[in-house]
Amino acid sequence: MPKAAELIADHLRRQIVRGELAEGDALPPEATLLEQFDVSRPTLREAFRVLESESLIVVRRGAHGGARVQVPDPDVAARHAGLILEYRGTKLVDLYEARIVIEPPCVALLAELRSEEDLKVLRAALAEHDAEEDTMQSIRTHVAFHSLLVQLTDNQTLQLIMGMLEHIIELANLSRVESTVGTPVFDRASRKGLSAHHRVVDLVEARDAIEAERLWRKHLSEARDYLVRGDVETVLDLMGR
Repeated sequence: MPKAAELIADHLRRQIVRGELAEGDALPPEATLLEQFDVSRPTLREAFRVLESESLIVVRRGAHGGARVQVPDPDVAARHAGLILEYRGTKLVDLYEARIVIEPPCVALLAELRSEEDLKVLRAALAEHDAEEDTMQSIRTHVAFHSLLVQLTDNQTLQLIMGMLEHIIELANLSRVESTVGTPVFDRASRKGLSAHHRVVDLVEARDAIEAERLWRKHLSEARDYLVRGDVETVLDLMGR
């Protein structure tokens, strides 16, 4: 049997996700909620703590305090997923393999559905990457381009799944770059990666979904081989630095 606090949290959670309570809205005063749910103050505050832990409300203390609504944040899901992966001792290669499974079909989908505006956005992203001179920022721009390909599919589920991986993948990329920057291996990987980005946009523009998916799978496989060093690092190794 669910506790009273869980039932209250569930009721308020549903109001938030359905849009009945919008971002920034204040929840009713504590006295009103106590009467509405017929519970004690500690029970209500326990419900608030549940919603705070989910980043659905923020509670401010004092004369002008109270609980206000926050919209669901994908970063919360990403952090939680990261903790689970850390706890399970997940190796970095595991994340890259998941990426290889998910991203190439996204690229194929984008090639089938893309608009002229999508192409403009992709070309602008390539121009930004071409112009970037700072090595570490260039890696962030590289990761952002991968995110953009998924984002432009306009598939919310795929965006959320990839979002849970991207933060950890970016950390892994930055870690690897720091250890190889200035070497022939880094220069070759950088050139090949940027070339693949340009080529995939050409294929998306041509609506060649099959070739775009094939190219992207090859690109991600090569990135995995470069970025994962013998599969000795776990997510915990990376996040704990």
